[in-house]
Amino acid sequence: MSNKKWHTHPVIATGIAINVFVLVLALIWVDDSAKLWRLLIEDGIVEWMQFLCFAVTSGLLAFVFMDRLKSRAPRTGAARLELLVLGGLSALVALAALEEISWFQRVLDVKSPDFFAANNRQAETNIHNLALGDGNLHKDVLLKIIFITGMAHNLILPIVARFKPGVQRWIESVGVYLPPLSASIPYLVLVALSHLLVDHPRKGELGELFGAVHYMATVFAAYFVGVGYGRAPLFQNAPDARRLSQLFALLMAFLLLVGFLLSAGAGAGAAAAAGFGVPD
Repeated sequence: MSNKKWHTHPVIATGIAINVFVLVLALIWVDDSAKLWRLLIEDGIVEWMQFLCFAVTSGLLAFVFMDRLKSRAPRTGAARLELLVLGGLSALVALAALEEISWFQRVLDVKSPDFFAANNRQAETNIHNLALGDGNLHKDVLLKIIFITGMAHNLILPIVARFKPGVQRWIESVGVYLPPLSASIPYLVLVALSHLLVDHPRKGELGELFGAVHYMATVFAAYFVGVGYGRAPLFQNAPDARRLSQLFALLMAFLLLVGFLLSAGAGAGAAAAAGFGVPD
């Protein structure tokens, strides 16, 4: 089996390091409006990184789904529920990735249909910014659901599972996993710090990125190499799991670089320098 200690596992450690790096970058740039907007603006560094992390996480979940679909184990009701949950999560995360960049609308230079132009708070082709009176679906509904789900999944349930192991066994039996507290607590602390230390109208993007990186790391660590996971992972041979983890950690670091490059290609730097999206 692979090493299940978070602080010596390269994927968990790399995920935390990336999130710390982005927060430090935001704090360094907090007094430089153009650079901070470059980080947080639409099609900026953080938004492209979110897309990349969600896309990879969706692919990881789809891989687990296909592996269990091909399993020769009997198709009991529990097994079918597990497949439904894994397939649904993969599709949901893919939807989040596409929503994050408005379904490639700005990349392909596609004009918003009349419905979205009239009913989307940012006149974009996406669902999460649809108007709800004076607010929008994202802020008034989705963020509350994400907060409640995130706290339950990363803090409440892992604590309960320490005293009642049957909770974790049941959660894993339906296709889900519990992140280890040693990975969840740094994630939650970084989200809190980003809200307390960064004064910017789009500072919430930092918390969303931290979640995207955290889940990409913990999904891989749980299902693929068994970190904090009670069931057999996909890779049970310790040397293979260790090498795969090292490669995935390198991929995570590479995604950070790709996020920078994509934001430059999308013109985020020029937009930030010109004051695009900066309140008067």
